[in-house]
Order: sequence, then C-alpha cells, then structure tokens
Amino acid sequence: MKMEDIARLANVSKAAVSLAFSGKPGIGPETRERILQIARESGYKPKNRTTTSNSKSTNSLLFLVFTNSGIVLEEYYQQPFFKELIHFVGERCRQKNYELIFSTIDMESFEQGIENLAKENRSDGVIVLGTNLTEEQISVIGEQISNLVVLDTCFEILPVSFIQINNVMGAYHAGKYLINNGHTSIGYIASNVRIHNFDERERGFLKALNEHHLSVSNECRLSVAPTILSSQEALKKQLSTYMTSGLPLPTAWFCECDYIAISAMKTMFELGIKVPQECSIIGFDNITEAMVVTPELTTVQVEKEKIAAHAVDLLTDNIEQGENLKIKIMVDTTFIERNSCVPLPVN
Repeated sequence: MKMEDIARLANVSKAAVSLAFSGKPGIGPETRERILQIARESGYKPKNRTTTSNSKSTNSLLFLVFTNSGIVLEEYYQQPFFKELIHFVGERCRQKNYELIFSTIDMESFEQGIENLAKENRSDGVIVLGTNLTEEQISVIGEQISNLVVLDTCFEILPVSFIQINNVMGAYHAGKYLINNGHTSIGYIASNVRIHNFDERERGFLKALNEHHLSVSNECRLSVAPTILSSQEALKKQLSTYMTSGLPLPTAWFCECDYIAISAMKTMFELGIKVPQECSIIGFDNITEAMVVTPELTTVQVEKEKIAAHAVDLLTDNIEQGENLKIKIMVDTTFIERNSCVPLPVN
C-alpha cells in the first residue's frame, strides 16, 4: 500500500494524504479522519507521522486551535489573518530547527480535548491561538499545559505567557487620522461576535474621539458578521434604513477588522455609495486582501511576523534553558494609509 493508494481510496489528492499524516492545516477534520481511518484499516504506517502518534516529538512545537467558537471557524487556516500568522510561526520554527505540528479541538469537546492533549505530551511547547478564548478557558489550559504561550489575546492576572496586539493603540491612531483629516461625523461598524480584541479596538477608537469631544451616535453604530468578505444583506438593510431616515451619512467609518471593512465597501458599492468620494473607510489587521480591493484599504498593520517570532522564541528559550518564564508581550501596530480614505475639503 502506497500514499497514492490511500489517496485513491479516500478520493483525495496525494497532497491531502500528506497533510493528514503530518497534521498540518489545509484539509477539513472529516477528510483528515477518513484518510487516517483508511490508513489504519489497510495497515499503512506513514513515516514521521508526528501528529497522530501518542509519543512525544523531539524539537517540536504544537500549534493548538479551538474551533467553532467566536470568529475561529473550523477551516480557520483559510481565514486570511490566521493563515498569515501560521505561515510566520512555521517560518520561525524552521529557523530555530523546530518542527511545527498542529492540533485542533472543537469547542464542544474543550475539557476532554485539553485532558487528552496533556496526557499525550506530543511536543516540547504549545502555542495556543487565543483569539476566541475566555479568561476562564485559558486558565484551564494553563493548569494542564506547562510550557505554553497564548497568541492574540491577554488576561493580565493569569500566570500564562501572552503575545498580544496593541489594539488600543491601533484603533486610537485610526481615530486620530480621521479627525486630523477633517472628519467629525464618523460611524462605527462592529462585529456581531465579541472578542477581547474588538473590545480593545472600540476602547482605543472612542478614546481618540473623546479627546476631541466627538462621539459615535447610536444611529451610526452598525453590527455585522466579522468573517465574510463579500457584501452582506444584514449590513445593506442597516445602511438602507439609515439612508431612508433622512440623516446624512457619516463621512467616515471605522471597521473593527479588514473583513468588515471590505464587506462594507462591497455593500456600499451595491447601494451606490462611493468610497472614498462619499465616505472614507478604515479597517484593522492589514490582511493581504486589503491591497486587492478597489480602492485599496486604509488599515492598521498587525505585526504578525513579530508576534510569531516572539511566541516561538519564548518557548524555545524556555526549552533550551530549562526555564518556564511567564512573560506578557504587547506588539505595537503601524498605521497604513491607502486609498479608501480622503481628507474632507476645507470650506
């Protein structure tokens, strides 16, 4: 039995079989399990089948994701922000001569999944994607996994290492940018799924407005799904309702992430609202798609490569020095000016 035979029986490509055996993202969990089941039944034993073995890997780090909760979908590895972050984590692991393996736990099996992972002890350290996790959930993880770092969130009171984005700073700079360009009528498009990052971005943006005695009216606060890049009917209805009220549209909108910003631009295009001529739009994250849309999106750059490097370096230093330091690192953002924002004309 060869890999080609496994691929034929599973009705997938040879590359998909390789991903299933390595544990890397790129295929869904049902496909992965089908491939592994066929391999088990046929007696096929792949080489270096690290992520399906219960034995501990040497010189390896585990990237752990909890799916089907918040904005982290089952196929999270196809979401632009996470895809880029994973790429940089993998690159840093290769630079440090560590293998990166992957594990996914459905949120419905949270406690059992953590317990099983701790027993297996498959890696020297664990990087957890914490985007959608609560303080209580991270506390449970920290109690069972020792050499651990959590990405993309932070809870100061927990004895756990965190690498987080300076969300407040990024959104604050976005607000200041709009105000400095003459915008005083500003709208806010939020995610209808709340996570720590979005709450911090809202705090930073409103801080900038408050310093100039500005605010966002209730009518100018909209809420949409945060993981859709196409136009959204829900947003179209909210904008249409606002427009029929007779109120003038805000001259600028801040969106809590690039997904929302790109979706808003496409929705406004369908409604005949011109960006940036009639309203400016700012996003947050600087995903690759921000440079593909027309006009290119003004946004806040999240330094994903630096976040990844800090996480890998912290874990590998602890491993190699025999320590288990708990460190919290906040990585600053950079404002990226593109074409979706323009200054208001001076009267």
